Order: sequence, then structure tokens, then C-alpha cells
Amino acid sequence: MNQNALPADNIASAAGHGWRWAPAWVLAFVALWPTPGIAEGVMVLGALAAIARLLLVRFRGGMRLLSGPAWALTSALFLAYWTPQLISAFDAADISRAFYKVGTGLRYLPFLWLVAAAVANEKGRRTTFGGLAIIVTVWTVDALLQVVFGTSPVFWGLDQLKQLVSGHGMCSAEDTLALDRLSGFLGPCNLKLGVVLASLSPFALFAFGKRFGMLGWVLASAAIGLVILLAGARAAWLTYGLVLVFSGWRLLGWKKLLAVFAFGALSLVVLNLVSPQFRERIERTTQALAADESGVDVALSGRAQIWRAATCMIGKHPINGVGTRNFRQEYPACDPSPGTQPAWGAGPAHHAHQIVLEILAETGAIGLLLWLAGAALAWRAWRYATPEARERARPAMLALGVTVFPFNTHLAFYSTFWGGLALMLAALYSGSLLARDND
Repeated sequence: MNQNALPADNIASAAGHGWRWAPAWVLAFVALWPTPGIAEGVMVLGALAAIARLLLVRFRGGMRLLSGPAWALTSALFLAYWTPQLISAFDAADISRAFYKVGTGLRYLPFLWLVAAAVANEKGRRTTFGGLAIIVTVWTVDALLQVVFGTSPVFWGLDQLKQLVSGHGMCSAEDTLALDRLSGFLGPCNLKLGVVLASLSPFALFAFGKRFGMLGWVLASAAIGLVILLAGARAAWLTYGLVLVFSGWRLLGWKKLLAVFAFGALSLVVLNLVSPQFRERIERTTQALAADESGVDVALSGRAQIWRAATCMIGKHPINGVGTRNFRQEYPACDPSPGTQPAWGAGPAHHAHQIVLEILAETGAIGLLLWLAGAALAWRAWRYATPEARERARPAMLALGVTVFPFNTHLAFYSTFWGGLALMLAALYSGSLLARDND
């Protein structure tokens, strides 16, 4: 036995890279998304655990956690996200609050190292990607049960637990009464079911395709697709369509994939006939074909008005933007229709609802250039990777790609929830693509 070995050297086995407990941190973080405070706590504890492990070996074991290229790409993608936030803080309306958010944003970096380490070897990838597939499957079945029984079992259980602990539920009675779509495990006060499932669906579809072949992929895609359609977020429909194209064509071929989309079109017709809420969304979407600007704005739920305001902010602050998460404060000064009720109701818009406009409005041209630099690094890593590396990273690559697809509408990438999800996908991509497996 090597007398110079440190006890902490067991963070990774001699057979390869990774950390055996890292997948558990990642899966716990995702599974706890219905309880944002607890999920955030898990993320912070995971970040602290990663720092502690590295300090115990004084970073000498870093190359056993991750390969050198994986360390570099994970850190570079984080900096491409975080540096624009830092630069934009100097001109923010509330500078002290802006720099506080910049400082707390550093917690993501060690957590991303942990996420990348979770998929740095074959066993870790199997556990992490397989666990994500199971979570997506549970959420899908839970949502289908809500279709049948009117209540999400997962959310019902969490709500009952919340009432026992605090004396009140997770959502207000007003949110429950106003519910007009499938809410699933997140509940009626957090209507992100569709976009979350669409972004994470590649992990489930690749897993079912690998385990059960074409039939498994078709059944899984149909179940997840039905939930995403009923969840009502039209951005998720486009995201999931991209997932189906890029995950299905290699398994099914183009002819069978077209049959899948034909079945999806038939499902749209049936849902349009039987679901008033779904019919309302289809009718709203068709208003985009109207010749006048108001019809387009109604079809986009007021986003055309928000995008005009974002363009105004870009014109006023072209270099480093108005500051991340300052869109709401700056919106009244750039509201193109201050005297009219917006399509989303009372109050200012909270964010730009589009990734390019969000980056330009909140972090300026500098922020967009840094984001593009990060995208270029991610693409370069993919381009020069071996076929084996691409294959093992394909689920994470597709999940990240469809999440940041620019020709769509989006949640706020500098928010705690969606920013954390996007960064996690970036780390899963980096860690799996640039792993150095010995098998």
C-alpha cells in the first residue's frame, strides 16, 4: 500500500475518473425541483462538498475527478455565463444588489464541477443519465394520472406534507382555480411542466430507445408528447419537436419518423376537439397569421410588446445592458404601450422571454459575444471529439441544444431555476463528452 496516499484519494477509483457520490447529488437536485428552496440547498451543499473534496487533496486529485479538457470546458462555459453578469452589474440600477447576485452566482462553479464529475466515467454516466430518465418517466406518469384523476399524485403528496409542516399548501386557492393546463408535479402555481419535460426528454427517449428499441422510443415519445401538449407551453412544443427529430431519425429513419409526426398531428386534432383549453391555445396561435400587429401580439401572449421593450433597452444600454434580472425595473421606461392593458395582465414584464434579447438587453453586446464564445467552445469540442465520445454525450448535447435553441421563446436564463437547469446541462455535456474512460 502506498504510504503517501491520502484518505481522500478515494474520491475516485483507480479505474477511471469521477466521484461515486456525484450522481446522487445531481439526481437529488433535479428530483427536488418541486421544492425550490430545498433543491437550492442541495445544490449549495453539493458545491461545498465538491470544494471540500478538492481541498482535502489540495487539488492534486482534480485530474482524477475530471479530465483536463473537461475541467477547462466546464469552467469556460460557466465563465461565458457568469462574466456578462459581472460586467453588467456596474451599470445596474441597484448596484449593491447586482453585485450580491454576482457573488452568489459563483456557487454554481463548484457544483458544475461536481455535475461533470458525475458523468466522468461509464458507471457514473449510466447512473446519472439513467436516473434522469427515471425521473422524467415518473413525472410523465404522474401527469398522465392527473389527466385521469384531476390531481397530480406527486404534487398532492408534497402539498399534504407542506400543510403538515407549515399549515398551508404550496399554492394558493386562486392559483388552483385559475389553472387552465396540465401542471403535473410542479403544481398550479409553477406552470413549467412542459418546458422542463421537453428539455429533459432526451435522457428518457435515448434510454427507452437503447433498452427497448424502436417500440420503446415510440411509446415513450407518445406519452411524453401528450403531457407536453396538455401542459400548454407552445415553446415546449417546438423544443420537443426538435428532440423528436434529432433523437428519432437515427433510430427510426425518416419515413417512420414522418409517421410519428403524422400521429402527432392527429393528436392535435383530437385534443382540439375534446379540450377547450387546448383549443384556446391553438386559436391564439393562429392569430399570428393576422396581418395586423395586434393579432401577432395576442398570439404570442404579449411577447411582441415585451420584445419591443427589450429592443428599447438594447438601444439605451448597448454595451453591457441594464443588468441581469433588471428587466422588470427597466420595463416601464421602455413600455411601447403604457396606456393599455398588456396581454399577460397587470404589472411589468419580468424578462425578455427570448434568449438573444435577454442577453442583449441585460448584458449588452459584451454579454452576447461571451455567450457566443462559450457556444463556439462547446461546438469545437463536439467537432473534434471521437465518435465514441459523441455517442456517450448525445443525450446531454441534445438536451442542452434544444434548451438554448435561439428561434424559440424561453424562460429567464439568469433566473435561479432556469439558469441552474441550463448550467447543469452544460456540465453534463462537458463531463460526458470529454471523459477519459479506460473501458
